[in-house]
Amino acid sequence: MQLIRGFHNLDKYSALNKGCVLSIGNFDGVHIGHQNILSRLCDKALDLDLPSVVMLFEPQPREFFAKKSGNLTACTPPARLMRLRDKLKYLAEAGVDFVLCVRFSEKFAQISADDFISDLLAKRLKVRYLSVGDDFRFGAKRAGSFETLRNAGLKYRFAVEESHTHSLNEERISSSLVREALQNNDLALAETLLGKPYSIHGRVAHGNKLGRTIGFPTANIMLNRLVTPIQGVFAVKVNTKIGSYNGIANVGNRPTINGTKPLLEVHIFDFNASIYGEAIEVVFLQKIRNETKFESFDALKAQIEQDVMAVRKYFQAV
Repeated sequence: MQLIRGFHNLDKYSALNKGCVLSIGNFDGVHIGHQNILSRLCDKALDLDLPSVVMLFEPQPREFFAKKSGNLTACTPPARLMRLRDKLKYLAEAGVDFVLCVRFSEKFAQISADDFISDLLAKRLKVRYLSVGDDFRFGAKRAGSFETLRNAGLKYRFAVEESHTHSLNEERISSSLVREALQNNDLALAETLLGKPYSIHGRVAHGNKLGRTIGFPTANIMLNRLVTPIQGVFAVKVNTKIGSYNGIANVGNRPTINGTKPLLEVHIFDFNASIYGEAIEVVFLQKIRNETKFESFDALKAQIEQDVMAVRKYFQAV
């Protein structure tokens, strides 16, 4: 799979000269509904002997408008399930040929629906087949709709198909449903919807090293997202390049020490290697408790000791 950053780089890829099949969306989580859409897209690419392309946006549009408003409380974007790097990994595994990552900006947001179709879809991408949700909106003031695309397809000679809705127990599978499962601490349901356990990938960064002063050194991952989908203390599996380990993780702002930015802190059991700067995956298995602000650092230490005992018991039982 190849990543194309922006429409201005399309000319570098001769494989797209004769057209493509395309799907547009956030694909946050790349859940089983997305996986079915991508499977259909790749099948269509084979039928038409064209490359498959997924168009997505960074930042995601609702993240952009939330930042623009300057009031994240009044205009809260959805919690991001995964970073772009992880999304690309799963899109590649699904068999997609190209990902066109478009920078969502004020300028891009002002492109009219007609220009989006005529210039970007028809002229630049030469789309022959397009798969989008029936609730898809695009263009300045969200003026474009699924029907707009259907009508344009007749003019520009590309087929438009609704991304088939996939359901679980009669409920539509969506990124929102995954977020709801995580918010309700239903990690089993989230795993069913995603087709894989919920995890967070990232590189281990240096922290304030308070953990090591109380016997619980942590590997820290900066989350770099406006809203995190989970929060609290969890039993986790940590996958590193030298093996998999059990551990305990906290996701949150660390209120006891007046933290302000969301952070993932992982204490890996029976592990003493240095992994600063290395990429790890933290797989969430069981929630232990919510994040809490304690009266003192000593009170936090006492709670961590209890949490570690609870997580070790969890792993002994599974």
